[in-house]
Amino acid sequence: MHDPTRLKSQPQHHNRRREPPSHHRRAWCCSFTVPPHSPENPAVVPAQNPKKTQSFLKPEVPTKSSSNSLSSFPNSPLNPSRLTRIDPRRILSPGRVSPIDSINETLNPTGPVSFPEIPKSPTPVDCEQQASGGVGVRDDCSLGIFDVRLNLKGKNGGGLVLELSSEVLSTNSSVFGDLIADYRKNSRGLCRIEVPDVENLGVFRDTIELMFEDDIPRKLHRVGAYRAIDVLEVSAGIKFNRSVLSCLKYLEAVPWTEEEEEKLRRLFNKMKFDHETARDISARLYALDMTDSQQTLSKQLVWSVTTCVDANSRNELKSLVKGLLCKSSVYEKDCSDLNKVDIFAICLSCISSLVSLLEEATATSPSVKLAKKEDRTLIDRISKQVDNIIWLLEILLDHQMAEDLVDIWTKQSQLLAMHKCSSPLVRYELSRVTAMLFIAMGTGKMHCRSEARSGLLQTWFRPMLLDFGWLQRCKKGLDMKALEEAMGQALLTLPLKEQYVLFMDWFKCFSKHGTECPNLSKSFQIWWRRSFLRGSETHASESR
Repeated sequence: MHDPTRLKSQPQHHNRRREPPSHHRRAWCCSFTVPPHSPENPAVVPAQNPKKTQSFLKPEVPTKSSSNSLSSFPNSPLNPSRLTRIDPRRILSPGRVSPIDSINETLNPTGPVSFPEIPKSPTPVDCEQQASGGVGVRDDCSLGIFDVRLNLKGKNGGGLVLELSSEVLSTNSSVFGDLIADYRKNSRGLCRIEVPDVENLGVFRDTIELMFEDDIPRKLHRVGAYRAIDVLEVSAGIKFNRSVLSCLKYLEAVPWTEEEEEKLRRLFNKMKFDHETARDISARLYALDMTDSQQTLSKQLVWSVTTCVDANSRNELKSLVKGLLCKSSVYEKDCSDLNKVDIFAICLSCISSLVSLLEEATATSPSVKLAKKEDRTLIDRISKQVDNIIWLLEILLDHQMAEDLVDIWTKQSQLLAMHKCSSPLVRYELSRVTAMLFIAMGTGKMHCRSEARSGLLQTWFRPMLLDFGWLQRCKKGLDMKALEEAMGQALLTLPLKEQYVLFMDWFKCFSKHGTECPNLSKSFQIWWRRSFLRGSETHASESR
């Protein structure tokens, strides 16, 4: 009769007389000329002690089963009357683990059995053997050190089967040690432990393999911090303390990426580690007992940037701090809002410094001062304060708190007076601030009251007309097309009578200086139609 356990790869000789299969166990190699013996492929073997090997995974050596009935354990899914034989094609591979895509050893056909998650109560399964005459229990398993079969079932399907030493498992994991001890009270056979709903089979396998490693830190160094966090979670779940300590020491000593930091933070929120190294990691994850609040620290950073001396460093720090304080930044999602009072206090300080610098610049004749070498330093200092004010304006706009800055800038009568008597090289710096306010107001980024809009335009619109040519030549990042469009839109938000005065000032200036003035022709046409056309004519003209 054809032996169903013989592998398909073995050649068949139909014309030759078959000899009965030998019961002598051959060496297990990759050729698989003879399938290895296992509880699912029983064979009669002489009673002898198996040869011990260094590998912690080996094929199971079956022994003669007794006639005793199968003893049952709490929460065990196995039922002897429902036991089915594993297909010989699914014999464990000669490697250390054998992946199984679909575990056919689920022996309850009426429906799936739900099991508690590791580490609380993994399900111990009895060592069973199906013989031709029925189901029996091993009363004397000659299994050597490999006397535990660990069956891992993945949460999303698939599985792994590992044959291990009960001594190694018990020594390293108190969870598995308790399960094995409970089983040994009633049986001496192969102990089966099933672990359901494993999140990551590979990580669980790697964690078990660490039990056979003498130098766990070296292994963790090879796999990296991201994998070490997964191993730490599994080790803590099965109470593998030697691995937990090694993982904590390794993670405390290495730098983390943002993804690894977030993953480690989630793990520390879910599990508690009572070790000094864990406290060191927590100190890196959480800001405990900080003397300065986030708002106070933000104020210090902003103030440091505005007082920075080196231009290159200042520009680099501006980009850094603005990115940190930006509402769209990943760092600001859970932080409290920016302190408006602190930022405006720094704004007023910059404006006060600007007033002092302009007083120094207008102290003597511009023609005399421009000839001096130190005048270039003075102009650079003025430009620095203007850059600071514009940078603060951008931060306030991002937090929708810039409306009050319009009132502050409108009330700078001293700056306005010095603008009239300053050199164009100096005074156009003031118009850079005005230009940014016009753009924010004309594009809808800043929603000011009617009085604030009117006050800003009445005060700074005419100085802008004078400095527009200088702004075109020294843009310093200013979008002139956007400025022209925003000035026209801002004018159109005023009452028609106020629009009339300002548009006529623009018309006179443009007729004299041409492109040295902003081109507000489009907005002027809209004002004309709204002022002098009525009814359907107005509607038709605006539609066109």
